[in-house]
Amino acid sequence: MTDTRPPAITPDAYVLGVDSGGSGLRVALGRADTDGPLATAVCAEPVRTGTGGIDAAHLLEQLLPVAAELLKRAATEGGRPGTGLAEDGRPGNGTTSARLTGNGSAQVAALAVGAAGMATLGGRLRAELPGALAAALGVRRLALAADAVTAYAGAVGQRPGAVVAGGTGMIALGTDLVEWRRADGWGHLLGDNGSGAWIGRAGLEAAMRAHDGRRGGSPALLDRLRSVFGPAEELPGLLYPRSDRPAVLASFAPEVAACAGADAIAADILRRAGVHIAEAAAAVCPKEGAEGDGGCEVALTGGLFRMGEPLIGPVREEVARLVSQARLTTGTGDPLTGALRIARALAADDLRLPHHPTMLSVQNTRNGSAPSGRATTTARNGEPGSDDVPAHGAP
Repeated sequence: MTDTRPPAITPDAYVLGVDSGGSGLRVALGRADTDGPLATAVCAEPVRTGTGGIDAAHLLEQLLPVAAELLKRAATEGGRPGTGLAEDGRPGNGTTSARLTGNGSAQVAALAVGAAGMATLGGRLRAELPGALAAALGVRRLALAADAVTAYAGAVGQRPGAVVAGGTGMIALGTDLVEWRRADGWGHLLGDNGSGAWIGRAGLEAAMRAHDGRRGGSPALLDRLRSVFGPAEELPGLLYPRSDRPAVLASFAPEVAACAGADAIAADILRRAGVHIAEAAAAVCPKEGAEGDGGCEVALTGGLFRMGEPLIGPVREEVARLVSQARLTTGTGDPLTGALRIARALAADDLRLPHHPTMLSVQNTRNGSAPSGRATTTARNGEPGSDDVPAHGAP
């Protein structure tokens, strides 16, 4: 019988992590046997999304030259970890060394792609990337993940727990390493409660109430609205035609946080946001983790939580009330870190996060099938469709 498994991984093999989001495409190169990135690169242009979903050709058009350059430098230069490539794709200042394969390129043991919209819009990626990456880079193992999953891997790793990824939008994801649980992430019209867009909208509503003389208005927030957007009565004409309305709303969230120390209305907006975030976290926190000695780890990640204690304080209080044994932490790794961690675990045949057809699909690029030893699982609380983790660095 023919053995269709990928060849054994050599100690000096490489892994690639990719994060595709609203702010562009980011790539990290790392060793298969060493933690952390050796080099990173940024392509500032976001991957296009059309009626057919995420454009696989456009992703490859950006990824392949950058990855090839990182690997070329890794194969020819000394072991000096560096920044890799600049935002315009030019070579940076050093990576590390690698043994060349038969075709003259560094060995790529595994590659993981985390993409916004992967669950509902990633069909073309799942169909086209395995063959293209195997042909161009010799990729042996490939993981395609929702960016909520790479955010989880970056913040929590491969332990049971929960993560809340907050920026322009908000999504909570948890796992007991058997199945995924997801809460919110439904977009600014149907959900994303507590997100940057939610906070910004609530702040602007309070400002407009003050403008009208209605109850619940905040003169302080009205002053901030005028400073940021101009006359209040002109705001609808500025906001409604925009295709990036969630981001525009979220841009006002820092103004709410800035007013919260002295303005009761602003402080209450952040308190209510904290309650929403905590409710989502509690909904996905694995019961087994909550009962264990260490409790359920709930990691907060994303630009939203740079607001600090005015938002994190209410989250902490409500999480403690809803999940008594929860441990609130600040995630130390971002989705790019998570993608690299998934690739490294995949290379070592040690990926313990639950596989799922759309949230975390794994393929052996030699024969297009998922490696044995790991069952496909389901996600609870709805099909994980709108899996956008909020834009990186958004408030």
